[in-house]
Order: sequence, then structure tokens, then C-alpha cells
Amino acid sequence: MLTRILVAVVAVVAIVKAFAPNLEDGGALAIILVLAGLVYGATAVNAEEATDFLVVAVAASVAAGANVLDAIPQIGGSLDGIIDHISTALTAAVVTVLAVRTVNRIKG
Repeated sequence: MLTRILVAVVAVVAIVKAFAPNLEDGGALAIILVLAGLVYGATAVNAEEATDFLVVAVAASVAAGANVLDAIPQIGGSLDGIIDHISTALTAAVVTVLAVRTVNRIKG
């Protein structure tokens, strides 16, 4: 249930930030994306078998960096903004997976 809530929060925040880029939120929405990503990485991703998740995270980050959806007339910029913000949450989850794997390696 928590996983679904986190995914919904990330989706809503990403859409809001993409369609209202000048929203004066003081960085609160970005913090929400990062925190949701961190919690998602800790609760929903098995750190020892995270290859599929890591591939998706890298693909989303590359797509966000390349602005691939910008070529679509009218809505491409907004769609690209959504991918940018979702990749922020996914990258935060990758950090959590990395931390958990490191701790597991140290423990033995």
C-alpha cells in the first residue's frame, strides 16, 4: 500500500511541477520527490536484486537529460518536465539502494 501511495505522490508532484514550473513552493515539491524516492528505494526495492529497477532509473535519467519528448509539438516540454521530475525520485531511490547494498556488504 505504501508503494502505491509513494508512486501516486511522485506522479502528482511531477505533473504539478511540469505544468506549473513557476510555482513558488520554496523547493518543497522537490524535497517531497526526493523523500518519496528515498522511502520507495528502502521499502519497495530489493537491494540485492535491483538490476531491473536500476535499468529503469538509468533509462529515465538518460531520457530526462536528452529531453527526448521536447520534439512533440505543444505538450512535449511538459511531458519532458514530468520525466525530469520522475527521474529525480528514481535517482533518490537509487541512492537508497546503493546505501543498503553497501551496508549489506559491510555486514557480510
